[in-house]
Amino acid sequence: MKELLVISGKGGTGKTSLVGGFAVLAENKVLADCDVDAADLHLLLKPTVRETREFYGSKKAVLDHERCTGCGVCVEACRFGAINMGKGHGNTKVQIDPISCEGCAVCSYACPRGAITMKDNLSGYWFTSDTPYGPLVHARLGVAEENSGKLVTQVRRTARSMAEDQGLDYIITDGPPGIGCPVISSISGVDLALIVTEPTVAGTHDMERILQLARHFDTKTMVCINKYDLDEGKAEEIERYCHDEGIQVAGKIPFDEELVNALARGVPAVTPADSGFNQREGRASKAIRELWMKVSSCLE
Repeated sequence: MKELLVISGKGGTGKTSLVGGFAVLAENKVLADCDVDAADLHLLLKPTVRETREFYGSKKAVLDHERCTGCGVCVEACRFGAINMGKGHGNTKVQIDPISCEGCAVCSYACPRGAITMKDNLSGYWFTSDTPYGPLVHARLGVAEENSGKLVTQVRRTARSMAEDQGLDYIITDGPPGIGCPVISSISGVDLALIVTEPTVAGTHDMERILQLARHFDTKTMVCINKYDLDEGKAEEIERYCHDEGIQVAGKIPFDEELVNALARGVPAVTPADSGFNQREGRASKAIRELWMKVSSCLE
């Protein structure tokens, strides 16, 4: 079993479009969407949810009004402005804003009456689903919730367990953008990271950052330049950089309106013949097929 992670240094480079194409082309795989802060792979794969689980990723301060005397010690202790003096139960009492609370627990230690306790906070949900292209593990983090790295770990653990139980050959993961905690949770231990970039100044800069992160974890990497023909000079500059760094450019995807039309219909860029859609395969779809052949060969 081999694990492929598709990532990028910035959002909007086309990770999900490529993973959607790989979902059609690859056999014996489980799919995972680790971009839990803004998951969108399900929009292409149309999953049928088989199981839903709650995710508790943090704790929040909860006030016992009966014990609280309104002394204000916790107000002074909170450095996030989450605790204020208000009115409740007929007396001047403390109020805790759960959105502003960072779960640091300082207030619970500072309170002389033991009126504040830390309770598990429902941060989101994770799902196991069936799609026309194979099983999918994905998640949804709540608005303004944190600890997405823990949720990524849960998604990866579940995908690996499914692949082992069913004897599948691949785990194909749509990773989060950037270089933060969710990316670190996604990249550790994978067999190959495919970095998707675009021929822009921001795309080049952020590709270099994610390559540095991959080196830190000693992760094998390949690069794909998406929409390369929008600035072929910049694309050549990326190729030269990768050559100098000893990194293989596995593919270059041209800009193609056929791909845009497919995404607008909510179907993968590479559509199987029995899908019911009369989709003409464009240049981008052909390039994605060639890219998968190189990536799968590298995984063998």
